[in-house]
Amino acid sequence: MAFIDEAKFHMVAGRGGNGVVRWRREKFIDKGGPNGGDGGRGGDVYVRAVRDIGLLAKYKNEKEFKAQNGEPGGGTLLHGKGGDDIVVDFPIGTIITNIGTGEAFELSQENEKVLLLKGGDGGFGNDHFKSSTNRAPREWTAGKNGEEGDFHIELRLFADIGLVGLPNAGKSSLLNIVTNAQAKVGNYQFTTLEPNLGSFFGYIIADIPGLIEGASEGKGLGIKFLRHITRTKMLAHLVSFENEDMMKSYKEIRKELEKYSKELANKDEIIVLTKTDVTDEDKVKVEVKRFEKETKKKVFILSLYDDASVKLFGAKLMELLQK
Repeated sequence: MAFIDEAKFHMVAGRGGNGVVRWRREKFIDKGGPNGGDGGRGGDVYVRAVRDIGLLAKYKNEKEFKAQNGEPGGGTLLHGKGGDDIVVDFPIGTIITNIGTGEAFELSQENEKVLLLKGGDGGFGNDHFKSSTNRAPREWTAGKNGEEGDFHIELRLFADIGLVGLPNAGKSSLLNIVTNAQAKVGNYQFTTLEPNLGSFFGYIIADIPGLIEGASEGKGLGIKFLRHITRTKMLAHLVSFENEDMMKSYKEIRKELEKYSKELANKDEIIVLTKTDVTDEDKVKVEVKRFEKETKKKVFILSLYDDASVKLFGAKLMELLQK
C-alpha cells in the first residue's frame, strides 16, 4: 500500500431533529393540550490520534465523513434521540486545517481526541410554546444544521528515530534487519521514493529517503521529505565506508539539514558507519576516531551482513531509546 501523507475531506456534523406538533389524548381528559417533544441533537465530529501511519492510504476512497442526524421529537413530550457522534482516526503527527477558516491544530499524543465540528441543536416541539395565553400552540421549529467544512490533512511523521544519509548508505537495509519492514533495497544511487517505517520493540524507525546536495532548495525529493525528519525525536546518520571521503559525505548532509531548519540540525544525533565489510580493520579504527573527535557524538560501526554486529547495534539503540 502506497504511503500517503496528504488528503482532503469534507466533514459534516449531524443535523438536529425537528420538533413536532402533538396533542395529549387520554381517556377522561378533554383538550389535554400540547405535548410535542423536542428533536434530538445532531452528532458531533471528533478526530483522534492513533499509531497507524497507513491510515490515510486506507481512506483514499473516502471523500466525506458525516455524523448521524438527530431524530425528531415524538408525542407525550418524547425527546428525539440524539445522533451518534463520529470519531475519525488519524495518525499521530497529523495537522488538520479548516480550509475555509484557516484554523489548524495538530494531533501529537496517542489517543488524543479533539472536537472538530458540533452537531446542530434539535428543534422545539409545540409543548415548548404553550403559555397562559397560548394553550393550543401549533408552533414548532426545525432542527439546526450541524457545522461542516472542508479540511486539509497533512501527516508529518512522528518517529523515534529518523535514518538519514546519502543514497545507498544502507538505511533501508538496516531498517529491514532490525524491524522486518521489508523496504525495497537495491545497489543503486537513486534514492528511495517514499519513507519506509518499521517498529523496533514499539519504537518507530523511519528510513527517510536519501538526501542529495541541494535538497533544502527542493532538489531531488527535497523539502517533501525533509519536513518529515522534523518530526523525529532523534537522528541516526548513516555514512558508508564505500565513500572515498566519509567526513565530506557526512558534512554534505549536515549542511542540507542546517539550511532547512536550525531545530532539525540541533536534534540529538548518533553516527553509524556502515558497510564495514568493504574495508579493513585499520581504516575502521581511523574513521571512528576521526568522527568522534570532529563531531563529539556517539559513533557506532555496523556490518549489515553480520548478525552479531546488527544484534549489538540493536542493543545499543534500545539503550538510547529508553533514556
